[in-house]
Amino acid sequence: MAIIIKLNSEQVNRLDLSPVQTVIDSLSKNNDITAYEQQISFEIDYPRDPEDPREISEVPEIRLWFIRLDAQYPWLPFFLDWKSGELARYVAMLVPHQFHRTEGIQYNPEALEIFLMQKIFILDHWFTQNNLPSKSRLMAMAQMLGYDLDDTFFETYTQGC
Repeated sequence: MAIIIKLNSEQVNRLDLSPVQTVIDSLSKNNDITAYEQQISFEIDYPRDPEDPREISEVPEIRLWFIRLDAQYPWLPFFLDWKSGELARYVAMLVPHQFHRTEGIQYNPEALEIFLMQKIFILDHWFTQNNLPSKSRLMAMAQMLGYDLDDTFFETYTQGC
């Protein structure tokens, strides 16, 4: 069941998160949040000059909207449609990167690593609060971003808690 959140330029410019709030409110009423795992994508209608060479993730106003979104819902990557590239686009909104026509998005490696580790800790805590198994989900997210986490990472992390 795909969920598309539509954003327009007015919502982006006002930093209005109400389109997401509406979806999150309806999801939170359902006892089985796993039914919505990897189901959300964004449709962004933000007019730009046809000669503007920037990708959507390079538009400062849109990036700022996503920064606010991430601050409000830091566990949102759980719900994003990874298969359609929504996780990669979300990360591009938050992590410095270069876009190459032939190679695609090239994230700043250190910034990506910091972002990923923060998300691992946030999501692990959120999974625990929601009684969801986390290890395989976190490992899959890391792999989507080019990192391999092994069991020793999780053993070290849980020992420190």
